[in-house]
Amino acid sequence: MNKTILAAAMLLLVCAPALNAYTIQDNSQLNRKQLLLQLQARQSQVDSLNALLRGLEENLARKDSLIGRLGGHVGASSAQYPGPESREYSADETDSLINLWFERQRDAMISGDISESGDMDSVSFSSSVSDEVLVERLRRMNPYFTIPFNRTVRNYMVLYAEKARERLAYLVGISYYYMPIFEEAFERYGLPLELKYMSIVESGLNPVARSRAGAKGIWQFMYGTAKSYGLKITSFEDERMDVAKSADAAARFLRDAYDTFGDWNLAICSYNCGIGNVQKAIRRSGSRQFWDIYPYLPRETRGYVPAFVGAMYAMTYYREYGIVPEESGMPAVVDTFTINRNLHFKQVSELTGLSLELLRKLNPQYLHDIVPGNEGPHTLIIPQNFSADFIAVEDDSLYTFKAQELISEKIMKDISVNGGGTEIVHRVKSGDCLSTIARRYRVSVSQLRKWNHLRSDNLRIGQRIYIYR
Repeated sequence: MNKTILAAAMLLLVCAPALNAYTIQDNSQLNRKQLLLQLQARQSQVDSLNALLRGLEENLARKDSLIGRLGGHVGASSAQYPGPESREYSADETDSLINLWFERQRDAMISGDISESGDMDSVSFSSSVSDEVLVERLRRMNPYFTIPFNRTVRNYMVLYAEKARERLAYLVGISYYYMPIFEEAFERYGLPLELKYMSIVESGLNPVARSRAGAKGIWQFMYGTAKSYGLKITSFEDERMDVAKSADAAARFLRDAYDTFGDWNLAICSYNCGIGNVQKAIRRSGSRQFWDIYPYLPRETRGYVPAFVGAMYAMTYYREYGIVPEESGMPAVVDTFTINRNLHFKQVSELTGLSLELLRKLNPQYLHDIVPGNEGPHTLIIPQNFSADFIAVEDDSLYTFKAQELISEKIMKDISVNGGGTEIVHRVKSGDCLSTIARRYRVSVSQLRKWNHLRSDNLRIGQRIYIYR
């Protein structure tokens, strides 16, 4: 049992009899009304201890990540904003917890279900790098952001750079494709290019990521915010998962947030919890400094800026940790074509030899493998080494090839009416498999795989499966 819960339970067991004994002992000196009042007070204390114990048990069962398990209240320093009792974890304990957290985060990323982050103040990670070196690297890293070196920031630096080497190798490898796209967007609006590392905290560079709150894409836009920044969401496409367009929208949001606050830490923070919540924290704290408003921010937001710093640090100094970038399978150079007629990925794949999987990775915004060109010009990204093959067939033969089988008028109408109109979320229970879920909702297993970007038929209890009716 968790030590905190055990302590609370012991306190309850010890205190309850003692409180009763106290009441009986003083019985002779109290009248009936006083006795009842004292009994009520003691019972209230016992009930509070019971509630504390239940809350701790529920909290422990609910939290799926290391951060959630450790919990607590983060502040500019432990002295200024006291949280739960901090302790040094042994190297074995730390490694075990970290590995568990990243395993679950990796599984969540694969399934597209992002775990919420929490606080990082109740653990002290061991590091192969001295604090003096970390401080110096932090100082050299970026002039745009005011970044104090405290326990929370240090923990995130160590977490991203040392405790998840395989994950960092993947992120560095895939960043060669995505980061130039983000840099172009931020440069377009005159923003610090380092903001690109927010995408790591948001989605782990997963363009089809879905959060529990309903945010989607590599930049994790909620539906309303996406629409307000001009991202199109229809039965056929969701531009929140368009890497270039979502990056442009993220840049415009951050530009607007900086115009509001005049501070990049606050602008970054508002990307996670909204401009309104940051303004509320400013009013409550009476300050416009990030670490002053820290305890007044929503709990799930407090670690966002330190996590951004940790991601930026790891991506900047990964070579110093001996990290070798993992091969991502993404093309080094791509070409973008304008499509003005309906086109199915299978038409492109079968006539050019380009794999469906890579087409989907490069064009994740198209929900049904269909580019709805009849609705207006749309883009299609393909590797440059396939461009000549694509141009060679980009005539009537491309658009008519298996058209009745793949993009007939009936298919397009069915998708338009049913494909994106209703999103159903099914939570996997014991005994569920793709075939039983497909039968229940009268869809095909292949549709379930496509809608949820599943690499295998393996499901885990609690996983979310999205169905479009």
